[in-house]
Amino acid sequence: MRLTPSQLDAVVVATRVVIPLEYPADAILRRYFQDNPMLGAQDRALIAETVFGILRHRFFLESLAKLPTPRALVLAYFVKFQGTNLRELAPLVSETEAKWLTEIKALKPEAFSLPVQAEFPVWLVEKLQQFMPDSEILDLGLSLQKPAPLDLRVNTLLAKRTEALDVLQQEGFQAQATPYSPCGIRLVGKPAINRHALFLSGKIEVQDEGSQLLGYLLAPKRGEMIVDFCAGAGGKSLLLGALMNSKGRLYAFDVSEKRLSNLKPRFKRSGLSNLHAQRIENENDLKIKRLSGKIDRVLVDSPCSGLGTLRRNPDLKWRQSPQSIEELKAKQAAILAAAAGLLKSGGRLVYATCSFLPEENQQVVQGFLNTHPQFRLLNCAVLLAQQNIPLDTGEFLQLFPKQHQTDGFFAAAFERTGDQ
Repeated sequence: MRLTPSQLDAVVVATRVVIPLEYPADAILRRYFQDNPMLGAQDRALIAETVFGILRHRFFLESLAKLPTPRALVLAYFVKFQGTNLRELAPLVSETEAKWLTEIKALKPEAFSLPVQAEFPVWLVEKLQQFMPDSEILDLGLSLQKPAPLDLRVNTLLAKRTEALDVLQQEGFQAQATPYSPCGIRLVGKPAINRHALFLSGKIEVQDEGSQLLGYLLAPKRGEMIVDFCAGAGGKSLLLGALMNSKGRLYAFDVSEKRLSNLKPRFKRSGLSNLHAQRIENENDLKIKRLSGKIDRVLVDSPCSGLGTLRRNPDLKWRQSPQSIEELKAKQAAILAAAAGLLKSGGRLVYATCSFLPEENQQVVQGFLNTHPQFRLLNCAVLLAQQNIPLDTGEFLQLFPKQHQTDGFFAAAFERTGDQ
């Protein structure tokens, strides 16, 4: 596609609006599109792809430009990552810009420092170097620069995975069963699945395979009382309800009314009747206290840095900091302790984050075990094997995009052994 002057201007303006990252990039872009309704679907797609591409490769692109203006970042991105021909750009750029673009065309990220190659801020590289060799940091960084595939979860209450796969494949989608989740489907590309009959009828939902595996770690049974402690928009709640065959009682708690309201249409499509979504003020809300000691299983998908989702949310690495990680650690410990109080003896607790930092993961787990002797650690590989899922990352579940083609999820599982 040959770039027009107006398209280049629109991309540069959108980049200028997003780059300060005062809010999540997708929210800023959404507002930008609302404020510019004259943009066509093709223009919006070009803008979104370019802005997110720049955020993925921002460190490298800024290293190329003496003055990293939004326009310089956009032009460098087109030349370096979109393969745009310099002759095509010639009518759109100044002589100085043309000369600079010619100079940078041959430059490769490998000529730059590890943070630039991995596309990680320096503070994050320093944290990773405490437990990872540089080669693994680079592998991780490169894997997180690639866009994520589109994973679907089949709602087993309404359909079988084989049926959904057959429908999608017959309609020309490049679809295959996910290797680990028994109810997952992976699509090639980014088809608009939210208008498909399977989606509208509640038979499929969009959900990363790693997220699906958390439900199988919790392994809820029919008739039990289950809590999804940080439910968000409810993707995991819907999976838990389906695994329970809609029998028993399932609570979806979250502090955000907006996130829970996003669950309502999904709940309506799902065919579930046992889900009770409730907003809470904080982890010590009375609604939680009333359930103390009564719950069979609790899932805590804790607020976290989200660094394991950089394929989808590349802006997160620029919006987090060492200080924000410290604040999150305290919040994670408080939420985990509060959730643990819900469980009856013999109950199971799964703590999860979408991060690969030990201070959000193993260190939080160890801190919890030190102060809660009535809990013992369970082996995640054993729990998954009981669900016929052939995935062994050791005692903890730790997923990486390169090895597992999922987001970077971490999970630990506990059992309450007594009432101390």
